Amino acid sequence: MKVVILAGGLGTRLSEETATRPKPMIEIGGRPVLWHIMKIYAHYGFREFCVALGYRGEVIKRYFADYALLNGSMSVDLTARSVAYHGDESDDWKVDLVATGLDTPTGSRVKRLQQWLGHGRFMLTYGDGVADIDLREVLAFHERQGRLATVTAVRPPARFGGISFEGDLVKEFVEKPQIGEGWINGGFMVLEPEVLDYLDESDTVLESGALERLAADRQLAAYRHEGFWQCMDTLRDLRMLNALWENGSPPWLVWQDGLPE
Repeated sequence: MKVVILAGGLGTRLSEETATRPKPMIEIGGRPVLWHIMKIYAHYGFREFCVALGYRGEVIKRYFADYALLNGSMSVDLTARSVAYHGDESDDWKVDLVATGLDTPTGSRVKRLQQWLGHGRFMLTYGDGVADIDLREVLAFHERQGRLATVTAVRPPARFGGISFEGDLVKEFVEKPQIGEGWINGGFMVLEPEVLDYLDESDTVLESGALERLAADRQLAAYRHEGFWQCMDTLRDLRMLNALWENGSPPWLVWQDGLPE
């Protein structure tokens, strides 16, 4: 099953970081957030990716073209003009990097991938969100529902902490990791190939177009994820994700016991 990752947006709310690179290439702990997302999927056995490129797509192409060089060790024999790669980096991924246009809406980006997806079920997510989600559970939920599409519903992290009172005195400041209500689409979707019929190549927005039509046709299910989820939408989000990584306990680190070197 292929995994589509939308990686073509302009990332205007992170313009300080996206002047020279697309948002999915902004780093958490020295690695692009795109890499973190792919590691989550690969951990659950989904290792075929189709990345929808747009703004500064050449940066993502260059990263994967040089992936073996950038990760692990290498030996260069100048006499024989040969290069050998070494190390523990063993990501057995297949990655299709597909140019889908600079200003293409999200749904149309997916439609332009149709020839790369074949005729089977596929997964889809955004190139800026991480979670401690069990993707096998999402897939099993989708199969039980028997609908054309499943989105993962999440509660966005609260922007501000709360205050706990003791009379008129402040007892403590309380961090609120999640809002008590207000579910949103957090990505990590499972889609049947028939969903592509809800899209066109020019002007379909996935969220306000195809997903709303699927909902109206009672073909859209929602898997409620109560655990950690965070998108990287602002500098504040980026700093928070990096702080979690540097503290040694990033909640989305499902693929190994320790942090990479």
